[in-house]
Amino acid sequence: MQSTTFLKTVAAFALAACCLAAQAADWPERPITLVVPLAAGGSTDTTARLLAQHLGDVLGQKVIVDNRAGAGGNIGSAYVARAKPDGYTLLLHASTIATNVSLYKDTGFDLRKDLIPISQVALIPNVLMVNNEVPARTLQEFIAYVRGNKSAVNYGSAGSGTSSHLAGALFNSLAGADMVHVPYKGGAPANADLLAGQIQVVFAPLVEVLPYIDSGKLRPLGVTTSNRSPRLPNVPAVNEALPGFEIVLWNGVFAPANTPPAIVSKLSAGIQKVLQDPAVRKIFADQGSTVVGNTPAEFKEVLAGEIDKWGKLVKLSGARVD
Repeated sequence: MQSTTFLKTVAAFALAACCLAAQAADWPERPITLVVPLAAGGSTDTTARLLAQHLGDVLGQKVIVDNRAGAGGNIGSAYVARAKPDGYTLLLHASTIATNVSLYKDTGFDLRKDLIPISQVALIPNVLMVNNEVPARTLQEFIAYVRGNKSAVNYGSAGSGTSSHLAGALFNSLAGADMVHVPYKGGAPANADLLAGQIQVVFAPLVEVLPYIDSGKLRPLGVTTSNRSPRLPNVPAVNEALPGFEIVLWNGVFAPANTPPAIVSKLSAGIQKVLQDPAVRKIFADQGSTVVGNTPAEFKEVLAGEIDKWGKLVKLSGARVD
């Protein structure tokens, strides 16, 4: 009797495995939803829409972008983490997802267990921006300026614990400065107050402030990546003056845990094909971003390091969202 029960159990598992394999082989048979857990119009949303358009062409099914903003991206991320693992509900998030592990007591999901990293899409530098009323015209002059005007220089951010906040905290630490953090509800209002002269500095994602740079309305003094950006070749990397300074934003695609490996492989290959397209690469380059397109295994390894790195920056800044 026990032998019969065992055989039935084995048969049931085998049947389930066959069904999953068949399902993966036919995937995708209907439109795919790509959840962006941030508001429409930002750099992550822009990347998602570009990727969705071209990935849909590669996979032969429409990819629909669904913005589910809130709680620093945790609401949309948790929604995907709880979704059916069939490849039809995916997540495109920024490096914020790694920061939130340390920033929030409870994100509503476990990043290490509930989501599968599929592929990073692009790397995005922040840029140290000042308004035209700030007398410093070079990075070195700005460092001297903030050292000599302690607590008199205000830097805006997209909110507590965001990359623009953490970049300012790291800058203060390495420069021996004391700029005052002014958090906003998003990057757009921070940039608006920078333009208006209400604050003096913002460490903004390059893609979001390029129009202000190109028009001369704001002055870029340094990029936060380890090397200069090809988009701004005459602007130094901050670490040229402050060794050890590096803030690199990224965005990437995730799927719910237990998504069949065959679907994960198809997704990864599809994203890599999109990012190899010269026209797509030019769009990212024009925005100052660098395409990635790594494998799930590579992205998983990168993600582990990012959780640790951003955690240290959160601790340095003292940021907390409860």
